[in-house]
Amino acid sequence: MRHVLALATMTLCALAAQAQDYLYNDDHFHLTNYVQEGTDVKDYVAMMGNVVKRSTLFGIPLQQMWQYENTGDFAPTYYLQTDSPLYYYSFGDAFIAMAYRSLTPEQQARLDPMITGFNPADMYAADHIRRVLLTFPGVFSGIGEFTIHKEFVSSKVSGPVATLTDPALHRILDFAGEAGLVVILHNDVDMPFPKAGQKPYMIRQLHDLLARHPKTTVIWAHCGLGRVVQPVAGQLAMIEHALENPEMKHVYIDISWDETAKYLTATPEAVKAVADLINRYPDRFLFGSDVVAPSSIESPLKVYHAYDSLWALLTPEASRKVRLENYERLFDAARIKVRAWEKANAGK
Repeated sequence: MRHVLALATMTLCALAAQAQDYLYNDDHFHLTNYVQEGTDVKDYVAMMGNVVKRSTLFGIPLQQMWQYENTGDFAPTYYLQTDSPLYYYSFGDAFIAMAYRSLTPEQQARLDPMITGFNPADMYAADHIRRVLLTFPGVFSGIGEFTIHKEFVSSKVSGPVATLTDPALHRILDFAGEAGLVVILHNDVDMPFPKAGQKPYMIRQLHDLLARHPKTTVIWAHCGLGRVVQPVAGQLAMIEHALENPEMKHVYIDISWDETAKYLTATPEAVKAVADLINRYPDRFLFGSDVVAPSSIESPLKVYHAYDSLWALLTPEASRKVRLENYERLFDAARIKVRAWEKANAGK
């Protein structure tokens, strides 16, 4: 009998330990979609369960218009379903803040909300971010995901187009560095359907932008890849050149999205090359699901398992850092810095 009880106790202890063995932290999660609808935040924390230890929390910064003249009674929920424009939706920040505040302290501890409701072509965008921090102190850890160049999206946005050379963007990154906010930046590495021999102008512009903001932690979303934006020639070598450059030590790479996975794991040779790079620079990569308003954990898990061939080739240390530790290091530091900034600037 004692043996049975001891065995049962050991089994329970093993299950308890296993319950804390989370698969990953999610550096790229959209609670809401392009019409600001999505998953209830309490449902999301519940579905994280023992799979996702911590997660960013943000919506989509853009709202898809429903123009009756364009789609009639059909209400589009995605930007590819209509020719109508997108516009920046600033209320999304208040929505995310209030959703976060509805949670218990224990639930809040697992989430890192992000500010997205600003126009990166607007010189007042940095003022919006500052105002959000002071209106909702104790909530936000970063800004993003926000977009500069994105296939099929950028051209649909109302108003001036965002660019990597815009002083408004420099002002945003300056403020993010001052306040300690983590930045998740979406910028395609190339244009869709480039002609043979056509050089991707975004690479030089992105390098110059990042080099001007060494005090700002920037996560480059999806390695710059997209549905049709494919890796450029020598992209892994380009990324390695940046990672070994001391001027770029504040820059990190996000391998979120199943669309990214289709390129990084396309062939055994491709996945080995990616794994070799990550194994050499394990502190500089983060995993995220990039799912939008999921109804269950199955959707994020599908993205996680799309990288199974990559996880198999990483060293245990590199795998742990990409899946868990790099997130915690960056966002723990952001929480401390942003809370200190809020306290120092309260009432100003």
